[in-house]
Amino acid sequence: MTAVSPIKLALVVVSAMVAGIMNSIAGGGTLVTFPALIALGVPPINANATSTVALWPGSIGSMWGYRDELRGSRPWALGFAIPSLVGGGLGAWLLLRTSAERFDDIVPWLVLGATVLFMVQRPAMNWLAKHRKHAPDTDANLTSRRPPAYVLGYQFLVAIYGGYFGAGVGILMLAALGFMGLNNIHRMNGLKNWGGLCMNAVAATIFAFSSLVNWPVALAMAAGAISGGYLGSRTAQRVPQEFVRRAVVAIGFVSGILLFFTA
Repeated sequence: MTAVSPIKLALVVVSAMVAGIMNSIAGGGTLVTFPALIALGVPPINANATSTVALWPGSIGSMWGYRDELRGSRPWALGFAIPSLVGGGLGAWLLLRTSAERFDDIVPWLVLGATVLFMVQRPAMNWLAKHRKHAPDTDANLTSRRPPAYVLGYQFLVAIYGGYFGAGVGILMLAALGFMGLNNIHRMNGLKNWGGLCMNAVAATIFAFSSLVNWPVALAMAAGAISGGYLGSRTAQRVPQEFVRRAVVAIGFVSGILLFFTA
């Protein structure tokens, strides 16, 4: 890859900050950073690895911002850790064994699929909220006990996808938590960010020891992701999200369609 101009690098850093905000609130940040890296000229498989490494520090900022929401949820946090770690590692291993040509063929479908997930998340969550009946302490009761085995199995499958590509993985986790009966979006986001932190920790470590990561770009993006992750987690209730969601959907569809023609 040729040298990146300061202006283009600054734009990628801004995209990482936006992605950090999005990931802390709902997910879908990779739909911003992945196209930005592709626009810089980074090959898709390298862009995927670089994005994973760059955005992982942002999940630390998000976790710190949501730390109060996880109080009383230790059984679920501990239960999510193992399937997230193992699944994330398996997904990263599968990516390293995917040829660049094959990944070029797969990635447009992954981007479009993640975009559709992002689109249907809000209607799905609204439908769940409308059709569920909760006791006031439902969330506290659920997360004070160990999560069921099928939830951990689902988390393992989600983590494989997260380690392999990751766009929309937070949406998949939020949907599962909603189906389980959780209603407090902030606690759900805390658990979602914890799961993402675990799966991407392993994936980012594996990618870091590969030759796929563009380190100058990844390190610059990491700074933006950290600040964005913390900012998003602390201001989630005050920042209007509709404009961001529409922008992400537009970016996702345009990127996916363009990738079909350039793959």
